[in-house]
Amino acid sequence: MSHLASLRLSVLALLVAGASIPGFARKAAGERTVVPNDNRVSAGRLRHDTLKVRLAVVMARWRPESESDSGIVVAAFAEEGKAPTIPAPLLRVPEGTVIDATIRNGLADSALTLRGFVGHPGSRADTLVVRPGETVHVRFAAGAPGTYWYGASPGSYNPGVSPVERETSLGAFVVDPRGGSPPDRVFVLNIWSGPIDSANSANALAINGRSWPWTERIETNLGDTLRWRWVNTTIRNHPMHLHGFYFRTESRGNGVRDSAYPDAARPLVVTHDVRPFETFSLTWSPDRPGNWLYHCHIGFHVIAGAADLHPEDSTHREMSGDPRRHMAGLVLGITVRTPSAWVKPARPNPRRLDLFVQEAPRRGRAARALGFVLQRGASPPRPDSVETGSSVLVLTRGEPTDITVHNRIKEPAIIHWHGIELESYSDGVSGWSGAGRLVAPIIQPGDSFVARLTLPRAGTFMYHTHFNDVEQLSSGLYGGIVVLEPGQRFDPATDHLYVGGWDGPEDPPHLLINGDSIPPALELAAGVPHRFRFVNIGVAGGYWPSLRREGNLLTWRSVAKDGADLPPALAIPRRAQFRIQVGETADFMWTPEPGTYTLSLGTLVNPAWVQRIIVRAGGPP
Repeated sequence: MSHLASLRLSVLALLVAGASIPGFARKAAGERTVVPNDNRVSAGRLRHDTLKVRLAVVMARWRPESESDSGIVVAAFAEEGKAPTIPAPLLRVPEGTVIDATIRNGLADSALTLRGFVGHPGSRADTLVVRPGETVHVRFAAGAPGTYWYGASPGSYNPGVSPVERETSLGAFVVDPRGGSPPDRVFVLNIWSGPIDSANSANALAINGRSWPWTERIETNLGDTLRWRWVNTTIRNHPMHLHGFYFRTESRGNGVRDSAYPDAARPLVVTHDVRPFETFSLTWSPDRPGNWLYHCHIGFHVIAGAADLHPEDSTHREMSGDPRRHMAGLVLGITVRTPSAWVKPARPNPRRLDLFVQEAPRRGRAARALGFVLQRGASPPRPDSVETGSSVLVLTRGEPTDITVHNRIKEPAIIHWHGIELESYSDGVSGWSGAGRLVAPIIQPGDSFVARLTLPRAGTFMYHTHFNDVEQLSSGLYGGIVVLEPGQRFDPATDHLYVGGWDGPEDPPHLLINGDSIPPALELAAGVPHRFRFVNIGVAGGYWPSLRREGNLLTWRSVAKDGADLPPALAIPRRAQFRIQVGETADFMWTPEPGTYTLSLGTLVNPAWVQRIIVRAGGPP
């Protein structure tokens, strides 16, 4: 089943067909209700060096949005005598603890396969089957400090193979080092998904049991250090993206093993691709006040309808300027409090640019032909003109730049400046970016908005719509940003930008690079360094750049990730093939010798976009 088929919702079909779908039964007398778990308190009772915990898996109604949701009936863990929770109750113990657990299968007609009840590091192949009504007892040493998960799969459900998703009976398992961990938070991703008919699915996507806008609001102060542990208990990749700030990935694991990165190998990033059933931890510290977001960058996981069980039309929600309506799913809201002594940095003599949101006659597979067009002369561009791949913005580090965004299309628009460290009001989430009562408006047709940017680092970035995401993104509302050091000029003879997007919303996607599906040949000068900048701003999923000569992979040197220079330990030669996830940028340096090469982009099986590169000893003619 494709990503789109399994995650796109039809709310009307859900309402009509819901009574006959497993999980959508009418509420029964005495039915149990799921409680969202914020993972602040460990389950069980810790005495001396032993945690005793009694767990059960039961059926219960889960309402990932408001309490007035119709909800879905799912399998969920509960501590005996307490309400079931999603995610499953947190198991958190100090190093050296022994886990003494009983697990009861409270399902009437389905066996359970238990995973994660092992000492760490362990094996994900270690499982235990529990028959309906049966109770098992396990006892094991918790093992090495780290972030892990445990869970249960009902019946014949096989994660990653079955055409449905049932990742609701899983939770976090944290082992703290002796002496304890610094204060942190634990967040778990859960998904329930199932087909309604041959074309539609019903889904619930949640962070700690809730879907935006009912997810927890994180409040913090300037200069605080936030430490987060993330546990992906789903079969999906989730490129998790932080607005306005960089973070460092501290550790990464597969659920039963966890490894800390050496200090020299912790790059600054704004997007981290969390793989299926992966755990990772991060730290970051805000230096600007305002409202920000941390969210999955897969469009289908954050649009209206991603976890929509309400009797209303999701298309109407997507066209709302209210962030509580046009977003849903895997989104956290963050508020950095504004101190009374805060003074906004001065921005003397800003450079001024005009950027137009335009629509041209339809082309390709997209529903529409949209694009951002930069005014380059004294007169604005024609209202019906769209540049292939939108205008590339070339900016200068440290130079204040005011970009007036003019909306010339027939629906609202808003731009998110992805990876840019900027003031919250300009971040590009209508109804949310800003602080207090001063929040950014949606840009209505015929209206404009001034984004105030002062870029603190040179690198490769992107800008894109943050509204009606799937349609507007797959119709062309995205572009690349190159930020240069003061005094530098952008030279396309040695500096090559590749911005990947979708041509229409179909999945698997039709890949466009720089707005085109058929690349022109590229002629390069030999013996001089060339910079290759890759950007992925498709609706979902990654693509694979690879550089070959006569079919053999070459090497190039990694230099940047998400616009930030890599530390020396990571800025090294690498095999010229990698996966760039949606919401990521990556830069490489290559000094070619004379010859003919191919740069391929797409999947490993189907490199749909292949560019011929000719390197001449005397340089391009």
